[in-house]
Amino acid sequence: MPSIDVTSAPPVSLVMQRLSEYIAGALRRPLPPAVAEKTRHHLLDTLAAMISGSRLPPGTKAISFARAQGGTKEACVVGSRIVTAAANAALANGMLAHADETDDSHSPSQTHPGCGVVAASLAMAERERAGGTALLRAVALGYDVCCRLTQSLNAMQFRAEGHSTHSFGPTFGAAAAAGALASLDSRRVRYLLSYAAQQASGISCWMRDEGHVEKAFDFGGMPARNGVAAAAMVAHGFTGLEDVLSGERNFFVAYGRSPDPEELARELGERYEVTRTDIKRWTVGSPIQAPLDSLLELIGAHRVRADEIGRVVVRVAHLGANTTDNREMPDICMQHLCAVMLLDGTVSFKSSHDRKRMRDARVLGLRKRVELRGDDALSRAMPRREGIVEIELKDGRRLEHHTGAVRGTPENPMTRAEVEAKALDLAAPVIGRARAQKLCAAVRDVEKLRDVRALRALLRA
Repeated sequence: MPSIDVTSAPPVSLVMQRLSEYIAGALRRPLPPAVAEKTRHHLLDTLAAMISGSRLPPGTKAISFARAQGGTKEACVVGSRIVTAAANAALANGMLAHADETDDSHSPSQTHPGCGVVAASLAMAERERAGGTALLRAVALGYDVCCRLTQSLNAMQFRAEGHSTHSFGPTFGAAAAAGALASLDSRRVRYLLSYAAQQASGISCWMRDEGHVEKAFDFGGMPARNGVAAAAMVAHGFTGLEDVLSGERNFFVAYGRSPDPEELARELGERYEVTRTDIKRWTVGSPIQAPLDSLLELIGAHRVRADEIGRVVVRVAHLGANTTDNREMPDICMQHLCAVMLLDGTVSFKSSHDRKRMRDARVLGLRKRVELRGDDALSRAMPRREGIVEIELKDGRRLEHHTGAVRGTPENPMTRAEVEAKALDLAAPVIGRARAQKLCAAVRDVEKLRDVRALRALLRA
């Protein structure tokens, strides 16, 4: 066999150099105070989604699967008493976080960063017995890499062509976060990114998954597991390609139609993607957020009662209308949730997941009066998920509200109190209100944790 001439290997690209060095040094780099606070919000929001998701079908199946795997006791599975190998925990917790429509989302990159990145970060932080500061910095790093990855591929086009942005981005984000926590140097980070690229996959047929189980795997479980596995393998001594982003048959050649590789390293340390990530005010599908905001405003401003409604017209982008039109799952059915909002004056986790109410006579009667339309102008506004609600009352009055900036988006952010109130609504039914309040306090002061494993007692069922 002829010897390999290592001197002929192509040089590492500038993008890869900058990206790998940034990942390797991330845990030594303090976050700006506002970025740290926003990262705490997303950490709490995702942990609460995991706790809530542990009692939903995708979550119960993920916990059962993790229990069957056994494994070295490195990290916990939220909502249970299972402690298993980090990759197994990451898989389960990623699925728990997206067992429902409660987790965060990043519109420009078309990803849900938290379910993959936080699940991987928590698992690897436990494995490495890292402290709270390291966990927080790893999470912020994961969002940066996750969101830049699909933006470098032209996220909207990439998704339109059938690829799952929701799987690709979080795989790289999870790998970056886990690799930083595993203390990989810049050269080993380059191997890590190559293993992430080899595992990156996903097609957007997840939209046809009515049970949300495969979707939970695609969005959270698979990326978190693959990212942790990549970091663990490289930490164990696996070597690989030093630059999967450039040279012959590279990642962008395989997946890019009109790629922008520079985006992966652009403004690192200056533009933090976690600050551009949405937290859902309502525990429902993303396209439904704006219409619910509009309905709440109209109810409050005009004291609208359900028995006064003649007709409701809801306008969203065509993609959002297609995703939410008369769906069988309550939390992603536009017409059903608008009817619930009009009847109750709000939408809670409980009401948005109550399948029995989909057969309730009052809800069904009001739902028939809700018309959903795709709108060309709102489609052009994407990735902003805007919404317009028009209400025609029986007395002839017409009311209208256009939500341009959904509550929880960077343009209209939720306060810490609002994030904690949502977390309590999600977590208290599973772990009790007292422990849910302690979890909020622990995340508020997460940098004081010397060992992230201290959170286990608050995350158990």
